Amino acid sequence: MNWELAALWFVTFIVSVTIHEAAHGWFAKLGGDPTAYNAGLVTINPLPHIQRSPFGMLVIPIGMLLMTNGEMCFGGASAPIDPIWAYHNPKKAAAMSAAGPLSNLLLAAVAFATLYFIARPDGDTMVAIRKIAGIFLLLNLLLCILNLFPLPPFDGASVVAGLSRSARQFYNGLERIPYIQIVALVAAFYSLRFVFWPVFNEINGWLPYPWRY
Repeated sequence: MNWELAALWFVTFIVSVTIHEAAHGWFAKLGGDPTAYNAGLVTINPLPHIQRSPFGMLVIPIGMLLMTNGEMCFGGASAPIDPIWAYHNPKKAAAMSAAGPLSNLLLAAVAFATLYFIARPDGDTMVAIRKIAGIFLLLNLLLCILNLFPLPPFDGASVVAGLSRSARQFYNGLERIPYIQIVALVAAFYSLRFVFWPVFNEINGWLPYPWRY
């Protein structure tokens, strides 16, 4: 087990998911739903998010690190919303749902800029910065793309449902199908090879010194 790499993956995951969930809560509060804010989840302090979602933020990512020898970390969390508010304010609810993936896109952009303008593949300090920025780029781009998958339980489904009444009726019917969320999870992760990796490789190719994991 590469414990240094495992720790870097875990910290990157915790920071990225915390910001993702805080963005959901912040946009919900801006739109009139203070549920997450009142629960103390509009914060970049990871502890409240871990307390709410210990399985997704500790058990699953640590299990993945152990199974992959510290080379990959993934999981999830959630932010509470008022379903009545979401029903009566579908467009605001769509913005709230989109805020999480967009926060990951912003983190990925910061990581890309670091790799493009600062980190060079020479010197111990630069190598360390490249490793940190590279993992931030990979994980946050993954979180962004995966969460935009347009099936529940992903944010993409809530975005589409909030923008279209007919789509909302479709998703309401879809959610009545047994095990639909498990099917969606399998389908989303299977599709990553066709969506995520081509996008990541394209973006990585824009760098003056492409990042190698």
